[in-house]
Amino acid sequence: MIIKTVLLIAFFSVFISIGLYCRRHSTDVNGFVLGGRSVGPWLTAFAYGTSYFSAVIFVGYAGQFGWNFGVASTWIGLGNAFIGSLLAWVILGRRTRIMTQHLGSRTMPEFFGQRYGSARLKVLASFITFVFLIPYTASLYNGLSRLFRMAFNVAYSICVIVMALLTAVYVIAGGYMATAINDFIQGLIMLAGIVAVILAVLAQNGGFMSSLVKMSEVSSPVMKGAYVSFFGPQPLYLLIVVLLTSLGTWGLPQMISKFYAIDNERSIKTGTIVSTFFAIIVAGGCYFLGGFGHLFTTEQEVQSNGMDSIIPTMLSGLPDILIGVVLILVLSASMSTLSSLVLTSGSTLTLDFIDPLRGNRMSEAQKMTVMRIFIAVFIVISAVIAIVQARSRITFIAQLMGISWGALSGSFLAPFLYGLYWKKTTRASVLTAFGFGTVMMLLQLCISLGLFTPAGPVLRWFFQNSLYSGVLSMIVSLLIVPVVSLLTQKTAPAGVDDMFRCYDRSVVVHAKTVLGDRDK
Repeated sequence: MIIKTVLLIAFFSVFISIGLYCRRHSTDVNGFVLGGRSVGPWLTAFAYGTSYFSAVIFVGYAGQFGWNFGVASTWIGLGNAFIGSLLAWVILGRRTRIMTQHLGSRTMPEFFGQRYGSARLKVLASFITFVFLIPYTASLYNGLSRLFRMAFNVAYSICVIVMALLTAVYVIAGGYMATAINDFIQGLIMLAGIVAVILAVLAQNGGFMSSLVKMSEVSSPVMKGAYVSFFGPQPLYLLIVVLLTSLGTWGLPQMISKFYAIDNERSIKTGTIVSTFFAIIVAGGCYFLGGFGHLFTTEQEVQSNGMDSIIPTMLSGLPDILIGVVLILVLSASMSTLSSLVLTSGSTLTLDFIDPLRGNRMSEAQKMTVMRIFIAVFIVISAVIAIVQARSRITFIAQLMGISWGALSGSFLAPFLYGLYWKKTTRASVLTAFGFGTVMMLLQLCISLGLFTPAGPVLRWFFQNSLYSGVLSMIVSLLIVPVVSLLTQKTAPAGVDDMFRCYDRSVVVHAKTVLGDRDK
């Protein structure tokens, strides 16, 4: 208990100190929201990775999907690395930085408003962002608090309140720069911690090969040895999970905002490599670890305690020092993601919702004050929902996160991607995507709550959980936007050619970067 307590005190002391130190970088809106667009490559890469992976991944997804797919759940982590990180940086990183700087946009809703020439789209996007980031934030508290109860036997509500207060202190004080520096430290802890935990957990069953042999003996209704097979017992379901958790990040405001703050070209190259490596180790390690859940608990215990109990059960037999490491690991993952979510939500609501309603008359000082107030409000609302949710029928972390990701990515992914690459994208197509993504996941929420049952086998299949409906929402939106755009060219914004000229601007680079013409 002493070791665990000392580790926690040191952890919180460092991060609060950094938050207070970074106040000097948060004297205006640009510094508070984007760190002055001068964040270096390593900080940007770790900020992206740590915002991606949290207690939702470590406790919720790794436990549930490791139980369903066995060792094949590792594919989810690899998908996160190569689709959610590598391809995201390659396809979105540079263009996002160039276009958003050219337009002067600081948030994703502000990008929609300026790119498509519509203040209404900006306000609507900010409202969707604020509403659907709340269930995601609530799911962070859920996963972390389960581990705290295991280690300290502390009440769930106390864990939620303490975590909320501490996050509020360093985010409100230091803004984006404080979260970026803390994310770097937290990322290093996550990298070292996940490796140590995997080795320790597998050692309880004689190491990797011995654990694999025991997993092959676990019975499955599909086939013998299904939990050690290449694609597991449910390949189609596995593919859907990979798509939602990987491609879905392309439409999440808290992820895309990291590209806004990139400093220079070196940051793009370094960030691509570092964030991909980070995802391979952290996400791949989490899902790989979860794949051995059948060795530590039974079907009856899982049905009684829920899927979210699988990972805490696996870790409960570790030595105290390693349990302390796990707590710091998951705390790092959760607080880094939480800080990113609340900063995104507070800044979006202030800059893209409140300020336009007031006729864009707020001064910089007023914007800073309102942003900090809404960050606090967002933390309070999500904490209350987390406490209430713990006593309700919805117990799976994955369900909460799936609804959030499905709504945000289903609404934003296609309009943002086409907005960066295709001049003919129209306001009508963006509005259609917003409506489709939001309605789909609201229907899913109602179905999950048992308010009604969809008619027909096809609809029941798609709405059996938020993962299926979330992926459907993203894919359909990618088809809706170009089709509606071609049919509604009258709603195409003016001045698009001028917007896209930012990509054609000439820059001078060294010959070691780009080959020039042959000397004559």
